[in-house]
Amino acid sequence: MSGQFPAGSAIELVGLTKRYGTSVVVDRLSLSVPRGSTFGLIGPNGAGKSTTIKMLMGLLAPTSGSARVLGFDVATRSRDVRRQVGYVPETHQIYRWMRVGEVVGFVKLLYDSWDDRLCEDLLDRFALDRNKRVKHLSKGAIAKLGLLLAIAHKPEVLVLDEPVSGMDPIIREEFLEGVLQAVADGRRTILFSSHNLDDVRRLADSVAILCEGRLVVHRDTDALLASTKRVTAVLKDGCLPRGAPEGVIWQRVARREWSLTITDFSGEVLGRLKDENPIETVTVEDLGLEDIFKDYIKGRRAVE
Repeated sequence: MSGQFPAGSAIELVGLTKRYGTSVVVDRLSLSVPRGSTFGLIGPNGAGKSTTIKMLMGLLAPTSGSARVLGFDVATRSRDVRRQVGYVPETHQIYRWMRVGEVVGFVKLLYDSWDDRLCEDLLDRFALDRNKRVKHLSKGAIAKLGLLLAIAHKPEVLVLDEPVSGMDPIIREEFLEGVLQAVADGRRTILFSSHNLDDVRRLADSVAILCEGRLVVHRDTDALLASTKRVTAVLKDGCLPRGAPEGVIWQRVARREWSLTITDFSGEVLGRLKDENPIETVTVEDLGLEDIFKDYIKGRRAVE
């Protein structure tokens, strides 16, 4: 992507890079998230997801590159960014000695756009006791309080960094329902990172995979699932593959079985694969997001 930010984008990253000495944590990351969409950022541990989000929120200065949120440059307009963004980190920095009602009252003072009615609705929906101290809340209740604080001022962008990590399934479901309700009007943009790919599949309009700080793929979620296939070919006895088609993201040969994961798969690609290789039989299967994610990561690591 060039330095020109696309019109209608809520989030724009151009060449965003973070180094610590000789270690590159985020490497020239460029992507755009359209307004009103939900974007999933996924990758293995250490891929640079949280570092990217912290740079986007102005909590960490990039080594190079730039980030904009709603047209505001994060480096120079961080205050404007924070007024328009709701942020839920993996580790919540909420004063543990405060009561829930005191936390709400404190945060409310920071935003002119605070919606008291929405706040009361969320307190009831999440069953949060105003008189209970934060230190006595469960992990799930703290996460729900964090979501309430992030959305009660009606931000245009909601950023969630591993928000359901370690939650039990029931609390996780309640939290995700709160997120879905937050975007019910279709006007709010969400960026979230998660290791739970079922949640990503459920929520994300588009998804990006990071590996060792680099962008591996950024696609519409449905298009990624529809166009990525696993091909399993049985090779003729004593033969090896002669060449893989374009779009192979991972492959393995085990005796006579040749397995390939191919993106932008088509009948034409399959035809070339058969014509150019000593194949007896071939099968094609759909893949879920988790398998696609694993194969992108395995394929990337195999060539580095």
